[in-house]
Amino acid sequence: MGWLEAGLVGFDTETTGVDVDHDRIVSAALVHRVGAAGGTGTDGRPVTSTVTTVRTWLLDPGVEIPAAATAVHGISTEQARARGRAAPVALDEIAQAIVAAQRRGEPVVAYNASFDLTLLDVELRRHGLPTVRERLGRDVAPVLDPFVLDRTLDPYRPGPRRLGDLCERYGVTTGAALHRADVDVLATLDLLDRIVEVFPDVARRTAAELHATQAAEHRAWADAFNAELLERGRPGAAAEPHWPARLALTTPA
Repeated sequence: MGWLEAGLVGFDTETTGVDVDHDRIVSAALVHRVGAAGGTGTDGRPVTSTVTTVRTWLLDPGVEIPAAATAVHGISTEQARARGRAAPVALDEIAQAIVAAQRRGEPVVAYNASFDLTLLDVELRRHGLPTVRERLGRDVAPVLDPFVLDRTLDPYRPGPRRLGDLCERYGVTTGAALHRADVDVLATLDLLDRIVEVFPDVARRTAAELHATQAAEHRAWADAFNAELLERGRPGAAAEPHWPARLALTTPA
């Protein structure tokens, strides 16, 4: 049985902003899926998807949620304070669930994984909790990131590669608007299935091989992107070369 037929754990967060060293997690979702929606296994037989668990968290991040962030995900400071769980408790549960999946040998699937996984570790450190890496005793791996996979498999296609753009590109539809953590996770898992259908060789490779390829391709992309920025005199907007996560550069505030 290949990774496509085995369990996958999708992960996504909604946040106060896009700075992994300073922003906070407001909501998160983990979806455990077995099989692949509408795809075929490595033996050529059709397989069907089963979502066995969907877990969601609403957190009180302990800071004001900017209006711009609320406009994206719809969660206000008042809602988070009234109904959100204490951040350390929720973050610890999220980390435990990811570690359990990794120990079962299940890949983590996340869109733009370097953002969500890095932010999670920064948040854990902020609250004096062990990071996911510390709990595992190793880096988080394997990780499957449709954002990086698409850029690797179709590098010269013009246009943006946001989750909504790729859903449109690969014909993935959702029952609700994106920018809600559980909706985004399900869309990301469906997107991975569609990528496999369009590029069947992906399913024939092991998850470990795909992880290594994504890490190398992401670093190559980031190095080229940063070199171009340097030529244009804009080094401050550099892309993060580490994938799927990096350690925090500073002690979180």
